[in-house]
Amino acid sequence: MYKQIQKHSYGNYTHLRKISLLDMKQGDVNGDGIIDNVYLYGDKSNGIFADNITLIIQDGLSNQSTTVNLQNNAGYSARLFLGDFSKDNVQDILVSIDSGGSGGYGTFYIYSFKNNILHEMFDVEKYNKEYKFNVIYEDFYKVSVGSPHLDVLFTIDISNKDYDYLSQYYKENGKLKQPIKGEVLALGALYPIVTNEKSMGYDLLAIQRIIGTSNSDTIGYVENLMTWNGTQFTSLRLSVAILGTRLISLY
Repeated sequence: MYKQIQKHSYGNYTHLRKISLLDMKQGDVNGDGIIDNVYLYGDKSNGIFADNITLIIQDGLSNQSTTVNLQNNAGYSARLFLGDFSKDNVQDILVSIDSGGSGGYGTFYIYSFKNNILHEMFDVEKYNKEYKFNVIYEDFYKVSVGSPHLDVLFTIDISNKDYDYLSQYYKENGKLKQPIKGEVLALGALYPIVTNEKSMGYDLLAIQRIIGTSNSDTIGYVENLMTWNGTQFTSLRLSVAILGTRLISLY
């Protein structure tokens, strides 16, 4: 669906943009008991990729619209989710945009619009700055994933990797040939989840991928369960998930 065609002139060059409706949801986001309309529009002149993605909130009572310009406003599969993250019985707005490419990054924003006042509850850039980790290969087929800022350390056993993989980095005695570092990538997924069925409010599960020396080498995932504490999202449980391997019978 195309909303309109906007014409932009730059000197003697004129560029036509097709503004498409990317997603639309309905719900009471301002708390007045009347259903509001929430839209995502973007320029899809370049196939499935959209840029200039813009959030528009239309008050169901007055039909007045509020436009929210996103800081990171380009990507794929831009979508909306309405849910009560702040536990105040008013739905909040989650915007998700996929970056595309092998990194699997995502752009995520959460807004409250209670009483027609826009408040940013979650910003992906702020999250990525706070949740940074060091990934260091250790002797005897271990990888440490730690953050001094968060005061947390995880240790992953990679001894189940095949010989060709391990022999790149380790001597026969299990000692490292040289210092090796991996990486925890930026936020790749942000899932609304219900942890308390009685309240029907939503918490968040944030996922970052842990890689070795290349993007194709996935070692595990950092999983962060977060809840709204009245002013910001705080971590309830920070953990590391590892990939399973085939079970070798002992019998």
